[in-house]
Amino acid sequence: MRAPWRVGVDVGGTFTDLVVQDVDGRMAVAKVPSVPADPSRGVLDAVTAAASQVGLTVADFLRGCAGFVHGSTVATNTILEGKGARVGLLTTEGFRDSLEIRRGLRENTWDHRTPFPPVLVPRYLRLPVRGRIAADGSEIAPVEIADVHAALDVFRSEGVDSVAICLINSFANPAHEQAVAQAVRAADNAWPVSVSSDVISVVGEYERVSTTVVNAYVAPRVVPYLRALDTTLRDLGLPHGVLLVQSNGGIASVRQLESRPVNLALSGPAGGVGALAVFGRAAGTDDLLSMEIGGTSCDVMLMNNGRVATTDQLMVGGYHLSTPAVDIHTVGAGGGTIAGVDAGGMLFVGPKGAGARPGPACYGFGNTQPTVTDALLALGRLRAGAYAGGAVSLKSELAEAALTGAVGGKLALSAEQSAVGIIRLLEQNLLNAVERISIERGIDPRKFALVAAGGAGPMHGAAVGRMLGCRRVYVPRVAGAFCALGMLHTDVRQDWVRVFAGDLDGVAPEALARPFDEMAAEARRVLRAEGFAPERQMIVRVLDLRYPGQQSSLQVDVDGAFDPAAARHGFEAQHQRLFGHIQPGGRIAIVGLRVAGIGKVDVFDPQAPAPGGQGVPAAIASRRAYVDEPHGWMTVNVYRGADLRPGHRLSGPLIVEEATTTVFVGARDVLGVDTAGNFDIALLP
Repeated sequence: MRAPWRVGVDVGGTFTDLVVQDVDGRMAVAKVPSVPADPSRGVLDAVTAAASQVGLTVADFLRGCAGFVHGSTVATNTILEGKGARVGLLTTEGFRDSLEIRRGLRENTWDHRTPFPPVLVPRYLRLPVRGRIAADGSEIAPVEIADVHAALDVFRSEGVDSVAICLINSFANPAHEQAVAQAVRAADNAWPVSVSSDVISVVGEYERVSTTVVNAYVAPRVVPYLRALDTTLRDLGLPHGVLLVQSNGGIASVRQLESRPVNLALSGPAGGVGALAVFGRAAGTDDLLSMEIGGTSCDVMLMNNGRVATTDQLMVGGYHLSTPAVDIHTVGAGGGTIAGVDAGGMLFVGPKGAGARPGPACYGFGNTQPTVTDALLALGRLRAGAYAGGAVSLKSELAEAALTGAVGGKLALSAEQSAVGIIRLLEQNLLNAVERISIERGIDPRKFALVAAGGAGPMHGAAVGRMLGCRRVYVPRVAGAFCALGMLHTDVRQDWVRVFAGDLDGVAPEALARPFDEMAAEARRVLRAEGFAPERQMIVRVLDLRYPGQQSSLQVDVDGAFDPAAARHGFEAQHQRLFGHIQPGGRIAIVGLRVAGIGKVDVFDPQAPAPGGQGVPAAIASRRAYVDEPHGWMTVNVYRGADLRPGHRLSGPLIVEEATTTVFVGARDVLGVDTAGNFDIALLP
């Protein structure tokens, strides 16, 4: 490889993926088992494996790196596992229970049996501070710093690790919050302090306090991890700092994220945004659905007209986060997802998974519960022996024993019949997930190409695409490291939000220009500090709009000078698509302003392989495999991925084995290799 190169590392629940790409577009991929107890070990193992693969020492490998981008699951896992800090909350007198009252929000609105997740701050650690700011930003009563000192005495005696501060109406005037924060830091500078006006300054008392508390909850675990990894890699030879993928699909330095680690809640899967841009160009389309299936879960995204949908309302582990984020729908459906029979005699698949250890039963690490990987092995779609680049070895007898014991024995089915049922149910769950972000948002998936990515995605892409009505399924050559590759094609990004109240048709342009310009100036300052020259900076301005009386808003870009008619058109088009109606000529309220500061990074598309010759390469093997319901078991040819070149075209059924994934092509499908070297599967009637 020719220096400099860029490195992307995605730490998943089962595997850690690393992609390195040089200035000529040449790539190398490393996949190693994740280490959930210490994710940094997985990162360092992947770096070591990649350096060995390209014939360099770790020091030389890191010294030649022009960018090191990391997708971290530490924040997410801290929330899901309940292993965060002991948090103390300072809030306005009379509002200490807002965090526990919530808004009645559940991840599944109709599931009344599942209790709300535990409140992250018990009531005796939610302490009031006298003082009041009005909704217009004026001071009703001064803040009482004596209350802060009294609360800190309680926090010390109760062993609090982190402090959250969220006062009423701080979005309109943060002066009281900043005074409280200054008092806390002066009293004990060792405490991480999360201030709502710094974390996310939005209307909505519960949204702000929940987001701020989660930020305080994850900070003592996430920030030391980031600092330690950054220091370790620098000591090993990395000439610059590590960049982290944020939930908004952009990247940022450790320094930028130390005060807002909550922005890493979707760090890993958000790397898929850059990957969709790469493969959208390769596939020649701006309309893509992506289904990235790893060992633990499936992350689904949608790119429409070249843009990935975003949101500012997340639920992670049942906790509400109001931070800018890529609109990703995640389900517990991956290669390591556990299957079984419930108390009612019904087959289930997920959401729990076997993780990296013990992993699927066929790994031989002690698990006896069947997983999706075990079902695929029993159906002949996976080959027994070395798997995931040799990281593990698959054993058919262990898979069949698990299928028979946990499913077949209870439902009077053979191991093969049990496996068929597991795969059918899994693919129905995947279909539901894709429909959630397409059909339920007013978008017809039949007009989109489906990108099947992740280590397990190409095994199910053709089946799910056919159920959706798609005509083509696109499988990246490096599907098993989809998000890691995407991280190399991701820009630096920071978001700013400001509350605004006004009518779309009545607001004076200069009233919008001032707050927009102030946020844009701050964005340029941050980008300049990160090393981006003015010509590499991009500023995006967005309006939050809604009809009066609505609780949620829609985001509409402001391109150039403010144009109320253009903004109305954009809002009504979105509203019609999502809700099926508009109010012609009705009043539209502006409730917020957003600015995104983007620093454009140097990216290089992957180097295309040489075209294939005449004909097609010979299969390396053939084996019996279960294809689908009408065709049943068939003899299926198996091809080595490296043998397939641009221009090759093969009719299914067939299997393609790559280093980090396996592609399954059905009996009615045709697999082609495009000029970029990726697999393009045509789904014929």
